[in-house]
Amino acid sequence: MNSSAAIGIFDSGIGGLTVAHAVTKLLPNENIIYFGDTAHLPYGDKSAAAIQAYSIKICNVLLQQKCKIILIACNSASAAAYELVKEYVGSKAKVMNVIDPVVNYISENYAGKTIGLIGTKQTVNSNIYRKKTDALDKDITLKSLATPLLAPMIEEGFFNHNISESIIQEYLKNEELNDIEALILGCTHYPLIKKQIESYYKDAVTVLDTSEIVAKSVKEFLSENNALNALNAHIKHFYVSDYTQSFETSTKIFFGEQIRLEYYPLWE
Repeated sequence: MNSSAAIGIFDSGIGGLTVAHAVTKLLPNENIIYFGDTAHLPYGDKSAAAIQAYSIKICNVLLQQKCKIILIACNSASAAAYELVKEYVGSKAKVMNVIDPVVNYISENYAGKTIGLIGTKQTVNSNIYRKKTDALDKDITLKSLATPLLAPMIEEGFFNHNISESIIQEYLKNEELNDIEALILGCTHYPLIKKQIESYYKDAVTVLDTSEIVAKSVKEFLSENNALNALNAHIKHFYVSDYTQSFETSTKIFFGEQIRLEYYPLWE
């Protein structure tokens, strides 16, 4: 593995920038290539077959860039396309998702506990978190709730706002999430509303920021394989399959700093 090669990260939109930001914060020397498939967002209401087709197209772009890791920074795509992408990429790059690191974290910290999960319809209906937590045999009870309004609400900039407050509270008071001790933010958009969720629970429930957990798993993999970049990062490319000026402006909220998005017409 070429240690100076970039880490490729993709998502349906800008939600995955929360993961990219966590990775660059923890691994400032790493080169980053990000692809936001904004022409097809959100993935949460797409079929598994459609998500798989989009994911393979994006992987081709990242493989052309010689990425050492391809990180699927989307729970919906991780649920629907991870196994196919891993088989497609083969030994050309390490394929990682945003679900397995979180399941491993739960295994280590929440045996015998009741955990909540909020995410898109695709993520929740896939039952992938439940299957993986059941397979741990750690007596973990998982309570899941689809929260389809949250990702588009965040994409449109409606958070830290009365509208978002009402929607968040309406979801969290659902009886499906009763008696949980921790809550998995099962969508890469959701770290942006973590404070509002924590405020609702008033420290009674631990809110798990999956972007930080995933970034740590990337660092662990690179460390174990002697693939950390020893040089200062000089590549940070951010591509989108559909482009608007307002969309570029909103990425500052997700990434924590102004970045320039480059239009990459995926389907031409």
